[in-house]
Amino acid sequence: MERIERDELSAILMAAPGWARVGLTMPDERMRERAADTLAATIIERLERTPTPDPNQFRLPL
Repeated sequence: MERIERDELSAILMAAPGWARVGLTMPDERMRERAADTLAATIIERLERTPTPDPNQFRLPL
């Protein structure tokens, strides 16, 4: 497992649905659980994406 940097994690959390971020503060336990599940799913989805290659990286012949 690779280490995720704080900036990347912050960007992922900010890209999560707003209701899920606010939902963590709700008094309703079910709403908090749904919000936490949605945030976790967002983080996993973003981390499992294959990174796009850097356009400035030179291609090396095989």
